[in-house]
Amino acid sequence: MALDSITARAHRGVLRVYRVLPRLLRLWVVRLLAPSYTVGAICVIERPDGHVLLVRQAYRKRWGLPGGHLKRGEDPTAGARREVFEEVGIVVELLGPPAVVVDAGPQRVDVIYRARPVTLAEVGEARPGSPEIVEVGWFAPHALPELQAETAEAFVALARHRASVPTD
Repeated sequence: MALDSITARAHRGVLRVYRVLPRLLRLWVVRLLAPSYTVGAICVIERPDGHVLLVRQAYRKRWGLPGGHLKRGEDPTAGARREVFEEVGIVVELLGPPAVVVDAGPQRVDVIYRARPVTLAEVGEARPGSPEIVEVGWFAPHALPELQAETAEAFVALARHRASVPTD
């Protein structure tokens, strides 16, 4: 019997067993065997003049975007707003649907939102709001500092996403 045939029969047999398992046990098996990814939400926050808010973290040399890991069961939009407020102390409005980057190497998923401060007064109030943020700055798109690789990927993903979404 060919190895492919044996493998196919074994696979079908495992699926038959899986089908009769109780639902909770099936979920446990999937969680045990599936790859584990971290999921984060980050925001590209833009001022009316086009400047973008970047942060420099204590443990990184290059500049990045405000955001971070979602809490278990947290909605990405709520997580994005929470992370921005925790890191830079401003309330943001999320604009449009997010872009998503899946990075298989470090097993990371980033949900990337465009955002703007809810009020113009908040633009001047952006400041480090957590010990991990050492510096906050607004930068013109043509004068960005050296960016973290994930931040550069986020800008590219968001630009591609915006180009692919039809406008009304």
